[in-house]
Amino acid sequence: MSTSDRSQRRAAGERAYEWVKDRILDGRLEGGQLLSEGEAASALEISRTPVREAFLRLEVEGLLRLYPKRGALVVPVSAGEVAEVTEARILLESHAAATVIARGIQADVADSMNAVLGDQRRLDVPKETAAFSRLDRQFHATLVEAAGNGLLTQFYSGLHDRQVRMANSALHRAPSRYGAILDEHERLCTLLRDSDADGFREQLAAHIGGTHGALLDS
Repeated sequence: MSTSDRSQRRAAGERAYEWVKDRILDGRLEGGQLLSEGEAASALEISRTPVREAFLRLEVEGLLRLYPKRGALVVPVSAGEVAEVTEARILLESHAAATVIARGIQADVADSMNAVLGDQRRLDVPKETAAFSRLDRQFHATLVEAAGNGLLTQFYSGLHDRQVRMANSALHRAPSRYGAILDEHERLCTLLRDSDADGFREQLAAHIGGTHGALLDS
């Protein structure tokens, strides 16, 4: 295989990987749905080989489960995963809030978070649900990054895909969460600006629990 052929194959594999992953994260491919190599290859107008490689990558990431000759099953979000992500987020974001308050930068951080909230309010939902979920994640990541702990920020970044997928899934299942999320974000900004670390943690737990909990409703 020539260098040019290898480069084209890698590019096709990356396209397939991003195409499938984007659809899992934004909910177009739902948990429990079966996707064949042929379907993805036809949609992208590429061969099955790069699609197969993309499927393998996504299986390693826990987003797909492969079944020979049948295709790939989109792995549903489990109750255990919801509980673990919820606990991790509350711990990290509460610690970040306490840290920025202790450093006296809470007003600046609240301003930055409020700017993201403004972008959220301007979206046309539910048509722009995917963008809303990305900004939801950015709102919370702004706080964690401001705390200045590189290791915790790196760990938090590892939750990115799960956060976005859970937010999209929850919003599809419970559209009332759009308005509630905006109101709760505003309260979080106020509590942070007021240096109320305990109140922030309490509101944060209710906020994350309200969104993630929509995934567990029957």
